[in-house]
Amino acid sequence: MNQHRAPSFVPEPQTLIGTSRRFGPFGPAYEIIGVGEEEGGGDRWMRIRVLESGEVVDYKFSDILDDPKER
Repeated sequence: MNQHRAPSFVPEPQTLIGTSRRFGPFGPAYEIIGVGEEEGGGDRWMRIRVLESGEVVDYKFSDILDDPKER
């Protein structure tokens, strides 16, 4: 019997670099600029730049996936 893995709908972290999202529906927009350290439990940190302030911070990949895409 040939078993196949179900396709994953979670993007690879690297594919998000250069894209923009927003902190929740009304928060400031940010750009994803890099992939950071992997954390226990399968999550990882991503490097982002808040567009309003230019601040560069680390933000969890799982939280990024919950944030809406910036148009």
